[in-house]
Amino acid sequence: MTLPTARIAEVSRNTAETKITVKLNLDGTGQASLSTGIGFFDHMLDQIARHGLIDLDIQCVGDLHIDGHHTVEDVGITLGQAVAKAVGDKKGLRRYGHAYVPLDEALSRVVIDFSGRPGLDMHVPFKSGMIGTFDSQLAFEFFQGFVNHAFVTLHIDNLRGENSHHQAETVFKAFARALRMALEIDPRAAHTIPSTKGSL
Repeated sequence: MTLPTARIAEVSRNTAETKITVKLNLDGTGQASLSTGIGFFDHMLDQIARHGLIDLDIQCVGDLHIDGHHTVEDVGITLGQAVAKAVGDKKGLRRYGHAYVPLDEALSRVVIDFSGRPGLDMHVPFKSGMIGTFDSQLAFEFFQGFVNHAFVTLHIDNLRGENSHHQAETVFKAFARALRMALEIDPRAAHTIPSTKGSL
């Protein structure tokens, strides 16, 4: 099987609130260089790289003197833009991906479709508001930013969990695994767009 043109991208986003650069290689080995100023968020982004087998370099300077909202949301936006750029016309994609991931008492399921239509359905009843310096509400903002700019449909369900760190980690790991599956090249349709419409 021959992979399509190298699926790499670099996107920068500079606003009055954040300055972000994202570089990625969708066919990488899971290497990561991450600096957002929010330790737990960096830990979650590392899960995306490691379990998604995506080489990921995210550098962000945000207005953390206010809170983490702009940083987390804008990283989601910029990462979504970079994934969309790297994917290109989506020829050969498996398109759909899903994963269940446990961590001790927590269990999460994520399903993704590179549909060309942004949509997020997320149900994660976090047991605490803060995980380190990361506001657990911002997980939704990250994924909303991502789907709006990667043009994917994403369903996220935390099925079990009592520890918020475990809940979040299972969500991000399951997202990474689902993303990896959806981004794989299907050897039986390596040069075909996976849609009866002929485009996504």
